Amino acid sequence: MEDAEIIDLYWARDQRAIDETHGKYGGFLAGIAWNILRSHGDAEECVNDTYLRTWNAIPPARPSAFRAWLGRIVRNLSLDRWKQNRTAKRGGDGMEVLLGELGDCVPTPRGTEKALEDQEIAALISDFLRRLSKEHRAIFLRRYWYGQSVAEIAEALGCGQGKVKSALFRTRKALRTYLEQEEVLL
Repeated sequence: MEDAEIIDLYWARDQRAIDETHGKYGGFLAGIAWNILRSHGDAEECVNDTYLRTWNAIPPARPSAFRAWLGRIVRNLSLDRWKQNRTAKRGGDGMEVLLGELGDCVPTPRGTEKALEDQEIAALISDFLRRLSKEHRAIFLRRYWYGQSVAEIAEALGCGQGKVKSALFRTRKALRTYLEQEEVLL
């Protein structure tokens, strides 16, 4: 079923919308949640919460890029759950490593103007990513958006882990330089 037809089911308040969404995007959503949380139970709960959020948001929303829209919802829910779990147990895991890798490139939050700064930084990062080669952009997004491991990225792109690691290192370095040139305080 096409995305527009699934969205029409949501608009009609037809319960089949959730089944169709799950059938088409359930694996994609579960993959994002798993890569962040590394817990099947928490990942499943975030995916189910994604369906609920989608049900409550459509209507009035009519997303033009349904897959990306769903991915953003599950990612945000998973990050929230990860923070909640981390606060509860203060343990280290894969997501902590991912965020640590970007720590030198992305400024730390401060003050009341945080939301506006976040939007500006997001726009700068999007501009930076558009300037990358397709391969380097894919590697960066697979690692820092989808939370895939270096091994998973290498396998998916048919290259060695060393190539992925060096591409990530160079891209982080270039991102830091770019943000400094744009006068973003790191």
